[in-house]
Parts: sequence; structure tokens; C-alpha cells
Amino acid sequence: MKATIMAGCLTWIHFGDLHVDDADGYEGLSRFRALVATAQAHMGRGPEGSAVDFAFLPGDNANHGTDDQYARIADAMTGLSLPWHVLAGDHDFEPGDLTAMHAITANLAPYAVTMNGYRCLFLDIVSAGDGGPDFRIDPDQRRWIERELSAATAAGLRSVVFMHAYPGDLRDDPDGIAGLFAAHRVAFVDTGHTHYNELLNDGRVVYGATRSTGQIEEGAPGFSVVTLDDGVPSWRFQAIDDPWPLVQITAPADRRLITDPDHLGQVPNGSFVVRAKIFGHPAPTEAFAQLDDGVAVAMTRNEAGLWEAAIDGAAGGLHRLSVHSDGGEDVIEILVRAPRPVDRPGPPRLKRNPPTALGRDVHAIGAWPERGIDGAQRGPNKNGLDW
Repeated sequence: MKATIMAGCLTWIHFGDLHVDDADGYEGLSRFRALVATAQAHMGRGPEGSAVDFAFLPGDNANHGTDDQYARIADAMTGLSLPWHVLAGDHDFEPGDLTAMHAITANLAPYAVTMNGYRCLFLDIVSAGDGGPDFRIDPDQRRWIERELSAATAAGLRSVVFMHAYPGDLRDDPDGIAGLFAAHRVAFVDTGHTHYNELLNDGRVVYGATRSTGQIEEGAPGFSVVTLDDGVPSWRFQAIDDPWPLVQITAPADRRLITDPDHLGQVPNGSFVVRAKIFGHPAPTEAFAQLDDGVAVAMTRNEAGLWEAAIDGAAGGLHRLSVHSDGGEDVIEILVRAPRPVDRPGPPRLKRNPPTALGRDVHAIGAWPERGIDGAQRGPNKNGLDW
């Protein structure tokens, strides 16, 4: 019998492709140091722990994969008191192997870690290629991915995948890899490579990409914060000059990130619980949730560190849901399912055709300015500069 999947809460900080290089006077490294200092001040691990589980580098860390570039990155990473997970990108593979990358990580992908009810898979898509953006997953790793996803599903764990680029950028079997993610209902796939902020929803899986730190073409540098709350993804970009606290609604799901409309955490009934994480120092003392223009409801902080409040009597349809605390605010749009009498069956479920072009940016949700996504796809892979 397949296990019931109930996941906890998992949060990480994503610093986009660093591209650390002396060619720009190590300007990208200076940005990274400043972002690390900001994250440490408001989200770092202190005596009482942290609301963040780890920090993530998605690859293209050292622009030419040199020992000196990695040494400088390693020194900057010590400024953040969180565990780190680091992937390789095509620029890291420029020397022809990843030996030098051991300066910033002892654990080269592929590997998997279980955290808070999630099985996190960190993939290597560069070593099987011949350099540059020749992204491939070798047959052994493909079999390993399938085994890991199957075992996680059987054990009742939601899976999360970290890779340098979207499956659609793979040279070999992109549809097969994305199909695996869809079949196992991977909760989120986090990537770099694009140089721009973007979210995809292919109808089965939500993908996120965070803008480059070292090669910026849109707005101020920053980092993204990703949270999974019982499998429901939320994503926010925090620019270095944005105010604190950072408020992140973790449940229910924003309408743009719905992949399972039958899941009450994604499309709730008229009475539901709104949950949020609030990051910042000093820690907030109060928070309020508000549906549309209704009365603001006081939230309480639960044992898991999430702020929560009950919302009752919401009509079916689209609503604006906000949470605010100490000047910080998050706003999402949610769908509420219309109530029906208990003795009246619901409409027959329509068989949905499976989505096509899984894991490709044809499924980009488009501009979401409040999340730092302008939808212009500026970067070396689309409409940006020739880096």
C-alpha cells in the first residue's frame, strides 16, 4: 500500500549564480558578501536555531573554476551560519573536472538528504557533458534518480530536486526526466542558469530559478527564499535593499502555483488556516491575516515557528489574502472551493489530459512584480547580454 504523503515545513535561501571572477574586479563576490551578511543578520542560525534550514548555490559559482575563485567563495560562505548545499554549473566544469570545487563543498552531487519530511535530491547535470552548457544526466544517475523518487514516494516523503538548469535544457531525454518528476509529484525543482527570476508551473511540478548574483541584468542583487509547507510551495525574492521583516505566506497556495486542485492546502474550503513565516531581526511580536477587505485576524506562532490564523466563511472563488507584521507584508491570490450540501454530490471529475513540454519555460507563469519577476527573460540564454 502506498504511504500517505504528509510533509512538514522546509525553507532554504537560494543565492543565484555567483560567477565569481577577477575580470569584474570581483564585484560579483562583493555582492555575494553583502547578501550573506544581510541573510545572516535576519535569517542566520543563532542560539535558538533558525527558521531557515540551509543555503543553496545552484552552480556557476566560480566563473572559470579556478582555485583562487573557489578560495574567495569559501571565505565568503563562512559569513552565514547555515548548512550549505552547492551544485556545479557549466562554468565550474571549465577545467574539465570538479576537483577544485571541493574547496566549497565536501559533497559533490549526485546525493540525497532527508529533511523535515522531504527527500532532497541534488543532481549533477554537467559532468556527463563535454563542457559548456552541454547538460546531460548519465545513465547511472538516471537510474539513481528513479530509485530515489520511487523510494521516497513509497516512504511517504515528498521529493524536492535541485539542479543547475531546467530539465528542458538537457541534451538527452529532457522529457523523460521531467516526466519522472511529474509522476512522483515532486514538490519543487530549484535551478539556476537562467540569470533571471522565473517560476514555471507545468501542471504537475513547480520550478523556480533565481537571478544571477555576479552577472545582473534586472534590478538589484538579492536572494530567493523558498518554503514548502506540507508540499505547498511559496517563493519570494528579497533584494538587498528591500525592507525587513520578510513575510512569506506558506499556505494555502497562490493560484499561480496550484498543481493539485483537489489538495485542500492548495485550494481550500471556505474555512481554512492561513500560515506564514516571518523573517527578520528583531523577531516580530505580532502578525495579522486578512482576506480581501475583511477584518484583520490576529495570528499566533505555533511550535514549528509558523504564524497561523483561522479564516472562516470565505465564499467560493478568487480572493486576495494578505499577512502583515511590523511593516512587512505578503499578498497572494487564492482560490476557494465553493461549498455544497453534504447530500449533494459534486460534479463529475473531468479527466485532464496530461500536460506537454514538462519542465520547460513554455510554462512560465509570466510577470509577477511583487515577487521580483518581470517576465522579460533577460539573460545569456534568452534576451540578455552576451556573457
